[in-house]
Amino acid sequence: MHPSFTKAKIFAALALIILTVAFTFPMVSFHGVLNKIDAGKIEEITPFSAKVWNLYNQGQYKSVATPKEAHNDLMKMIEESAEIGVASLPIWAVSLEAPNYPKEAFPEGIPVFFHFDGYSGEVHEMNTINHYVGMDPMWVGGHFERAIGPYALLLLTLIIVMFIAYDSKILNLLMLIPVSLPLLFIADYSFWLYWFGHNLHDWGAFKIKPFMPTVFGDGKIAQFTTHSYPTIGFYLLVAISLLSLLAFFAKQKAMRETK
Repeated sequence: MHPSFTKAKIFAALALIILTVAFTFPMVSFHGVLNKIDAGKIEEITPFSAKVWNLYNQGQYKSVATPKEAHNDLMKMIEESAEIGVASLPIWAVSLEAPNYPKEAFPEGIPVFFHFDGYSGEVHEMNTINHYVGMDPMWVGGHFERAIGPYALLLLTLIIVMFIAYDSKILNLLMLIPVSLPLLFIADYSFWLYWFGHNLHDWGAFKIKPFMPTVFGDGKIAQFTTHSYPTIGFYLLVAISLLSLLAFFAKQKAMRETK
C-alpha cells in the first residue's frame, strides 16, 4: 500500500473520532429528549440518554438559578425545572453584560452557548432580553438545522468511514464536506444573527434600528455589552477540518502516484 494511503486513513480516523465523540454520539443519543421534557413525558427518557447528558455536561455552564446538587444530573435538573441544554459540545458562546445584571448575581454575564442541535446556558434570560428590544426568541431560528443535525452528522460520519474503507475519487471529494464545517457553521450563524437583527418587532420596550449583531468579538446593543467568541466545539471543528484536508491531499497524492 502506498504510504500516503496509510496517512490518509490515519488522518481520517482521527477526524472521525473527534466528530463522533464531540458531536455525533451525544446528538444522536440525546435526540428528542428535550421534546419529551417539554411534553412532560419524563418516563420515556431512557437511562442511557440521561447518562450521556450527565457525562457531557460535566464542567459545562449551568444557570445561576440551578441548585448545585442538581448539576450534571438530568433527572434532578428536571425535578428542579432547571434550564436544560443539549448534550453535544458547544461551538460558539455569546454573553451580555448590563447594569441591571450585576456581577454578583451573574459573574459571567448572561451567557448562551450555540450547538449544532440547540442551545445551553441562560436561554430563558436571553430570550427575555431579546423580547426587550423586539427580537424573536432564539428557537424561532434554525429549525431546519436543528431538525437535520443528527442525521447530517450521521451521514458525514458514514462518509468518513467509507473514505477510510474505500479508495474512490467521489469519496475523496466528499471529504471536503468536513473540511468546510467551520465555515459552514460561521456562515449559518452569521445569517441567523443578521435575520434576528433585521426582523425586529414593535413589541420591544426599547426601540432600536435594525442592526447586525456582533459575530466575533465585543459589541454594543442598546445598554448591553456583548461578547461573541468560539468555544471548545469550534476548535474541534477546526481540528476535524484540518485532519480531513490532510486526508484529502494524502489520498489525492496516493491515487495520482498509483494510477
